[in-house]
Amino acid sequence: MNMKRKRGDMEIVWQTPANPPERHDYIFRNGIRYVRPYYFEFISHVKNRWAGKTIVDLFSEEFKGRPRDYYESAVKSGRIQVDGQKVHLSYVVQSSQKISHFLHRHEPPVMSWDVEILCEEPDVLTVCKPASVPVHPCGQYRKNTVVGILQAEYGLAPLFPPIFLFCSDFSEEYPLSSSFTAKLIFYMVGVEDCKHMRSQTNVFQTQEVHTFHPIESGAVQKQYIARVIGVFPDKQQVVNANVNYNAREGRSTVEVGDDQGNSTASLKGKTACTKFTRISTNEKHSIVLCEPVTGRTHQIRVHLQYTGHPIANDMLYLSELVSSRSAEGSSADRAAAKSCSPPEPISLENGISDTANDSNEDFSIDPMCTNCPNLAPKGYEGNEEGLWLHCVKYSGPDWIYECPLPDWASLS
Repeated sequence: MNMKRKRGDMEIVWQTPANPPERHDYIFRNGIRYVRPYYFEFISHVKNRWAGKTIVDLFSEEFKGRPRDYYESAVKSGRIQVDGQKVHLSYVVQSSQKISHFLHRHEPPVMSWDVEILCEEPDVLTVCKPASVPVHPCGQYRKNTVVGILQAEYGLAPLFPPIFLFCSDFSEEYPLSSSFTAKLIFYMVGVEDCKHMRSQTNVFQTQEVHTFHPIESGAVQKQYIARVIGVFPDKQQVVNANVNYNAREGRSTVEVGDDQGNSTASLKGKTACTKFTRISTNEKHSIVLCEPVTGRTHQIRVHLQYTGHPIANDMLYLSELVSSRSAEGSSADRAAAKSCSPPEPISLENGISDTANDSNEDFSIDPMCTNCPNLAPKGYEGNEEGLWLHCVKYSGPDWIYECPLPDWASLS
């Protein structure tokens, strides 16, 4: 629902999760999709450990993204309320009280590639998720998500959570949040739909998600392509090497047994297998077909690194050994990263050009907002570039879906 309030000469329309994204919420410029800043209500309930703190101390200590003086101004103006009422700066909160924070929200931008619908059936919607776009609302993202874009551009709502998400980084830890790779997503159109596909994957046996991987069962096959550094071998390479994911560091490492053939029982990582086949090469980079037999976190990325041919713009796994082979190789790596970096945050002071309709529109600057006059949020570093790893084909016992190839797949 929308709630209108006056702030001096400004009429503020607060949005809630009930307000679906619309086409005019987006701005496209230089290959980037931005979201027009909007007023939004965040609601939380006072936790036991928060009880006894003043409202300003609570926000200053628990939500450090904004300075204390902002929270003081927000309480004074009524942008921060308790149980729907304005309170004074020294108000002490009690357990279970409802706290509302009305703020001017700036979402991080994403790449402007379309969320392409591959197949729209009565029971299932199949889409290709572009790199850099989160699947569903999370963190700072709400409208700049696959769900939000499908609502705004196709009027598709409600969409139930994906049955499964096929991606190179499939894992129990992060099955839906990884955004750097193009993926294939299946959405349920109805609650009772998709029983047949569920039975094929055997992922949802009850209301709980089991740790069974449909990939490893052989019921589902996945194919990806990657653009890697160097000349990849012309014969198929099969990598059987355990993958050990370090959640604290956010990266995986490869573990293998010793050269004497001793048991690998002591290895901490999970067994992992990936097949690689070279498609083409220009002597600097190669396009490689990747077929994961198992599904581990960052499996394809770390297995390619293990072969000595990491993904050419994968800064997380570009080892010093590989990237320093030659000055030319190093330059290619830097160019890859630079080519995927978005422009500087766009200022709102003089308006923004919307390339979708080539029109200019002035934006009202919120005097209390800590992000204005920039369109991107404070602290945004422009690192949502798409990884050169892309879904190609997914198939099951009686279905198959293919995704279009990205521009970087051509080495001409």
